[in-house]
Amino acid sequence: MIRAVLFDTETTGLDPLAGDRLVEVAAIELDGDLPTGKSFHRLINPERDVPEDAVRVHGITADRLRDAPRFEEIADDLLEFLGDGALIAHNASFDFSFLDAELTRIGRPALDRARLVDTLAIARTRFPGLPNSLDALCRRFGIDLSERTTHNALLDCRLLAEVYVELTGGRQRGLDLAAASIARAALDYAAHKPRTPRLIEPDAEALAAHAAFIAKLKDPLW
Repeated sequence: MIRAVLFDTETTGLDPLAGDRLVEVAAIELDGDLPTGKSFHRLINPERDVPEDAVRVHGITADRLRDAPRFEEIADDLLEFLGDGALIAHNASFDFSFLDAELTRIGRPALDRARLVDTLAIARTRFPGLPNSLDALCRRFGIDLSERTTHNALLDCRLLAEVYVELTGGRQRGLDLAAASIARAALDYAAHKPRTPRLIEPDAEALAAHAAFIAKLKDPLW
């Protein structure tokens, strides 16, 4: 298993050094660049207000977060899910900076930047000069955006997983694996269920119709 984790965050603002905090974190597990179905999702009490500008982006109000756990209460579960493999995000330096700030605040080491995989950087390499936001990439690849009325970390992860598959050719690899699996199954079936040839003999009517057809041909080969 080549395990990686794709993740996204929502925050109270743009700058953790200015006191902005996480309000939501979500992550999904990938195996060979394809989702396994395992995910992690938590709302987080930022222990501060949530500005209206931020609420307009993600729709998460301070009232909704009042009873949510603090980051220090979810940190162990989050780090366990993140594991030690690649960490994939869109504009990954933004998400890393907020996670690092939260980890530093509770006396934990920052994440290793060598694990960072930035899908925005990949998209800019593939599509230089074009819009490469998550919305733009979803539209480019024909991925359904109808549920994305506001930013939502878990939904954004699921959308980004589809984008990542397209950016890396993972869907084609998945199709190849599926085709190979079908071929192996067919071979296994044939090995256990050998085909028995069945002799097909034409009846008198079919033979007569064939003879009449041949008679109409000029210099037939038959």
